[in-house]
Amino acid sequence: MSTRSTIAKVQEDGQTIRSIYCHFDGYPDYVGKVLQEHYTDMNKIDQLLALGDLSVLDKEIGEAQTDAFTEPDFTRKEGYCLAYGRDRGETEIDALVHGNQDEWLGFRKGNWCEYGYLWDGSTWHTYEIGNDVP
Repeated sequence: MSTRSTIAKVQEDGQTIRSIYCHFDGYPDYVGKVLQEHYTDMNKIDQLLALGDLSVLDKEIGEAQTDAFTEPDFTRKEGYCLAYGRDRGETEIDALVHGNQDEWLGFRKGNWCEYGYLWDGSTWHTYEIGNDVP
């Protein structure tokens, strides 16, 4: 079973939120910790969001890993993010823009996300969204 989460950033207008989905290990002691320790530079956060939806968040954005989703090995490069678009060739996985924080959290709750992580320009905030559909 996966612990789904959403990773987001307040946009320059101070109102809209840009977000992606992350499928695995969404708990604060993993995704929250990785964000706090490895994603505090605005450029790196923007590069992460540019990947679109993630299977796995890791310390570095890394390079393409097309073998990570190929049987029988499923070989993932340790320490690199695993993205649905870049690594699996999926489409319609780009970051989404939401009108405000409530819209972001409501939308992601409807996508079964249990935790949300929001960069406000200087720090990460953690939200327990829940896992029920509104």
